[in-house]
Amino acid sequence: MALFTAAIVHEYSHGYVAWKLGDPTAKKAGRLTLNPLPHVDPVGTVLVPLGLILMYLIFGGGLFIFGWAKPVPIDPRYFKDSERGMLQVGAAGPLSNIMMMSLAAALGHLVVPLYISSFLGRNGGFLFQFAKNGFWTLIYFLGVFVIINIILGLFNLIPMPPLDGSRILSYFLSPRGKQIMAQMEQYGFLIILAVLWLGGDAFFWFIQKIWTFVIGPNWLKLLAAGGVI
Repeated sequence: MALFTAAIVHEYSHGYVAWKLGDPTAKKAGRLTLNPLPHVDPVGTVLVPLGLILMYLIFGGGLFIFGWAKPVPIDPRYFKDSERGMLQVGAAGPLSNIMMMSLAAALGHLVVPLYISSFLGRNGGFLFQFAKNGFWTLIYFLGVFVIINIILGLFNLIPMPPLDGSRILSYFLSPRGKQIMAQMEQYGFLIILAVLWLGGDAFFWFIQKIWTFVIGPNWLKLLAAGGVI
């Protein structure tokens, strides 16, 4: 749920900014919606997450689920300034992840102290336990939602086509640099996979450091201990 929500809002943001800049392509394709079905990518939304879950069930280790939604169609010919328009459209996705991360973190920092003061180490009747479990579920979901948005935001800022970082970087490149970036697109995902294969540990170490800083020690302890410090 956390992954689907973050990925769908990310793609919706691309289409919405493009629409505001004059491009009706995403709207005509039915992609200006938060309904998840039009955004489902058979590989990124279904096969990759299920494959990661299957690998976890077979080989064990830590469960890490990742994926992506179907890219929103964009036609820069509708923009008054196509290069500036693609910069704005490209930045919209990662910015949406930063906003979602910030909102989830702010809500979590309100809920965690309330959970600790009102529920931690205490038991009660049915309604008390129902409320306690509800608060814990919310805390867990928000913690996962924060790290998912950090991953999606930073991953998409990698300046390699077809990721958003390439659209942002292209705005500042010379015509020759833009041409090279366009030529690299057909090999983009292979290069990205190679970079993550070689530097994935450093990338996820950096992600974890940001996540632990954002959620803070009390929230982290709750998550690590399953709700009991």
